[in-house]
Amino acid sequence: MSQGKRWTHDELMLAMNLYCKLPFGQLRHGNPLIIEVAQKLGRTPSSLSMKLCNLASLDPYHQARGIKGLSGASRADREAWDEFTANWEQYGVSSEEQLQLLLGRVEEEKPAIAATRPQRQSAVKLPVSEPTGPTEKVVTAKARLGQHFFRQSVLASYNSCCCITGNPVPELLVASHILPWGKYPEQRLNPSNGLCLAQTQDAAFDKGLITLDEDYRLVISPYLREFLPNDSLTRNFLDYEGRQIVMPEKFPPDVGFMQMHREEVFLC
Repeated sequence: MSQGKRWTHDELMLAMNLYCKLPFGQLRHGNPLIIEVAQKLGRTPSSLSMKLCNLASLDPYHQARGIKGLSGASRADREAWDEFTANWEQYGVSSEEQLQLLLGRVEEEKPAIAATRPQRQSAVKLPVSEPTGPTEKVVTAKARLGQHFFRQSVLASYNSCCCITGNPVPELLVASHILPWGKYPEQRLNPSNGLCLAQTQDAAFDKGLITLDEDYRLVISPYLREFLPNDSLTRNFLDYEGRQIVMPEKFPPDVGFMQMHREEVFLC
């Protein structure tokens, strides 16, 4: 395999896809997914792993926390980071399609995260109706690719646990949008527009029954309090009121998005 060939634009977009969808601790060259993708690209697992670590060094969230990746990020790496993160809707879909084609898999057939335990696919609220013609089939396929990218990116950021309760059951987790996906299509696939929530907490967040304050602490709406006292509500919400969520290891909830959720969605 070639050790020193230049990374193409498509390869860098593919590397960005993997960086988004892999937990920080799984960027190592022994990761089975990294091995498989590297082989398909005609590269060594070490070279792909190094590229992902170079991209990690460009992550503003890691920089703010003093976490460093490798120091060899190139100008092309920086341009790839800026381009991808400025166009989530475009590159989330196109890079996911590229990955599926490279690996010869149908969409959503196998999770991209190399998990430590078997996982089924977890939900994300991105409703897609049945296609009725060729054009709609293309649109639906792209929506599903984007859905897969967003879900895997959000779950990877939160290590597949509900950020409020710590629930780790994959079947009960949802990649929840902070800004309504239908109203803000340009942010639909932005992982910083996502929270990993268990289904009950997701439904409450979506309906404005709960939100997060400026310090990411759980806030409960007056409307929800009308149903108190109630043991179920206490276990699911009141026990966590005022607590900060478990913060992700990358792509934290955008401060501006959270403010908009408080102003536009939350039932004050």
